[in-house]
Amino acid sequence: MSRLQTVLVTGGAGYVGSALLPELVEEGRDVRILDSFAGSSPRNLVGAPDYEFVRGDVRDNATLRRAIDGVDAVIHLAGITGAARSHEIREEVLDVNARGTEAVVAAAVEDDIDRIVLASSCNVYGNAFAEDLDEESEPRPANPYAESKLEAEEAVTEAPIESVTLRMATNFGWSPGVRFNLVVNDFVFRALNDEPLTVYGDGTNWRPFVHVRDAAGAFSDALEWDPGCYNVGLENVRIQTIAETVEHSLDRSVEVDYLRDRDPGPSYHVDFSAARSQGYEAEYGLAEGISELADRLANGRKVSGRV
Repeated sequence: MSRLQTVLVTGGAGYVGSALLPELVEEGRDVRILDSFAGSSPRNLVGAPDYEFVRGDVRDNATLRRAIDGVDAVIHLAGITGAARSHEIREEVLDVNARGTEAVVAAAVEDDIDRIVLASSCNVYGNAFAEDLDEESEPRPANPYAESKLEAEEAVTEAPIESVTLRMATNFGWSPGVRFNLVVNDFVFRALNDEPLTVYGDGTNWRPFVHVRDAAGAFSDALEWDPGCYNVGLENVRIQTIAETVEHSLDRSVEVDYLRDRDPGPSYHVDFSAARSQGYEAEYGLAEGISELADRLANGRKVSGRV
């Protein structure tokens, strides 16, 4: 049995957290969730296996201390997501994502926690304009979200505690806490509702992707990985290819609007070999994830305002 038996998952009711909880329980770990529901919902935990729950914000010291008491490891998922909108709420993003991580680190050090696994993002590479970016490549954050993740990485790395940082690719696919402000999921929803897919620029910019269940698997596995920083993903795909894959997987004609005068955002092509050296392999392909999500939505879930 792993020494890391009892695990606190901050943000455990979110998109990745709701997929991670069953993974941890299946491994025989005792799971405690800390979530404020600011960006999630209690319904994401309906039907979930046995767990403890603490409601609150990681920036609230009393709540955080109560949640972290007696655990062996922390998987820190809590934070504000969404690179594009982070420009509008810069200070809030930095406060929640960076200062919140600093609070978690301080509490973990004080309680002598064995390990922290941090959810970071490949978005930190930003406008790198290079291929096969690895963990030694220079980050060039292009938005407050990426900046906040770099600050969070520094807080974890500099702390006197064993840590693993996962720079996650963009998630896609179904989980109980599924989000639709992510490009693949958004494209699937739009296609099913006969809405055009909107692509900023010419669609040639690269992004790394990973199915949400593979993301969950990485966080679970990382409890046993060598300390360090790892890029985690399935593959790098051009945005225009995502649109083409959605059309093919759904076997229907899909209109794509290319807004060539709009900023497409950063382009980055990431290398995942360091995570593979730890034995990690993503299992769910892009087309498979698209088809599953479409089936979930089509079977009684394609209702405006409810997803």
